[in-house]
Amino acid sequence: MDVKYPIGELQVPEKATLANVQEWLKDIETYTIRLREVVDSLNEEELRKTYRDGAWTVRQLVHHIADSQLNMYQRLKLALTDENPTVPAFDEEKWAIQPDTQLPVESSIKMLEGINERIVALGKSLTEEQLDRVFTHQKNGEITVGTKVAKLAWHENHHLAHIKIALSK
Repeated sequence: MDVKYPIGELQVPEKATLANVQEWLKDIETYTIRLREVVDSLNEEELRKTYRDGAWTVRQLVHHIADSQLNMYQRLKLALTDENPTVPAFDEEKWAIQPDTQLPVESSIKMLEGINERIVALGKSLTEEQLDRVFTHQKNGEITVGTKVAKLAWHENHHLAHIKIALSK
């Protein structure tokens, strides 16, 4: 197993369908339950564990997941409401060391509950045509709504696997 990509790299069909989106939304809908099962009972020492040398701690990973979902949700909404908006990248490394990342992980899990609820509600209303709407990421170029929904689900599962690896050490 590649510890950097424990669930593999993001795989998106060339043409995402509403059926694909519904599968991805199931993952997003259950994510905070699955995350809580892993992190709710952790002590401070466990929250400081990393999945590999130089990686973020479990605490930083939980906060990063919330930060990232927030940014990706905004990009999704912009793609659905604007004509090919350009969206900035965010410096994940700098976000990961801001003072709010010392808060209990519960603050980010609660945030994720709300964001994911909104993502799922929005995702369930998508049409085939909307899956092809795009935004342009400052660094990664043009991204479709369908691809963004896939990444929303993959990214959460990717980091949940990192958390499990860290805790297994």
